[in-house]
Amino acid sequence: MAQNPIHTDEEIALKIEGAPRLPSLRSIGTALSELVYAENSFTSQIAEVIRRDPSLTSRLLKLVNSVFFGLSQRVNNIEEAIFYLGLRQIRELALATPIIEDFERLHGSAMKNAPWQNLWRHSIGSGILCREILSNAGVTFEDDTDYIVGLIHGVGKIVTASIFPTGFGRVLASGAKTEAELMEIERREIGWDHARVAGYYLERHHLGPEIVLPVRWYCDPAQAGIHAKSAAAVQVADHLVRAAGVDSFDLSGTVEAESVILLPGWSLLFEGKSEEESLEILAGMRPSLERLPGVLKGMI
Repeated sequence: MAQNPIHTDEEIALKIEGAPRLPSLRSIGTALSELVYAENSFTSQIAEVIRRDPSLTSRLLKLVNSVFFGLSQRVNNIEEAIFYLGLRQIRELALATPIIEDFERLHGSAMKNAPWQNLWRHSIGSGILCREILSNAGVTFEDDTDYIVGLIHGVGKIVTASIFPTGFGRVLASGAKTEAELMEIERREIGWDHARVAGYYLERHHLGPEIVLPVRWYCDPAQAGIHAKSAAAVQVADHLVRAAGVDSFDLSGTVEAESVILLPGWSLLFEGKSEEESLEILAGMRPSLERLPGVLKGMI
């Protein structure tokens, strides 16, 4: 059987340049994010901003009333929801909501039967864990970069489905078990893997290297230069989210949480740590991994 011809670099670049834009990536600094960062913000002020966004309001109330929180009475009041969730989770939800909605518009009618909600949950879960992993490694940010790189690391898959639906369908049908195997198949069937697609797409959005490079190189973190630890955290988060049972729908294999310490990203983040020390760090993350599926089901 003849090999399907792949696309040239020029063809792929032109297709990506013609892909729909994600307005949310240009407006990450919204009124809400400014409010929740301000020390003197009142809950009533934050609630008022949330009320202006019906989608965010819906996700907020859905999350606080999910089985995960186990409240005896239903919460219909935004101020009360803020009290239960806390400002950090509100901020993460505020960032995720417009980006996930943009993701949904981006893939449009492509692969309509694909379980995209799995990818949305996987993306948010990766953002949540990416922040925790970097904190454990002693890396902190003054903004939400540590959350955003995890949240959008799968954007290349959505762009690829949008511009090359037939090729993406073949990739999904391949039954790849690992990220490395998946990317090899993408390069064979399409020409670029999803990480390269994402890097070019995000560059076209004029995002900074602190976002672009971790997403572009999360499968090979050392290539991300001064942003290698962020890329490493995305790789580790992606693995742990899968281990928690939140897959992104394009891989058929399963992974164990303990195998994360064998990843290049783990070694980069926790250089010099013994196996015993690494397993202790992982044990400290167990509560987050156990909570994650319930939190994500409440959000999406």
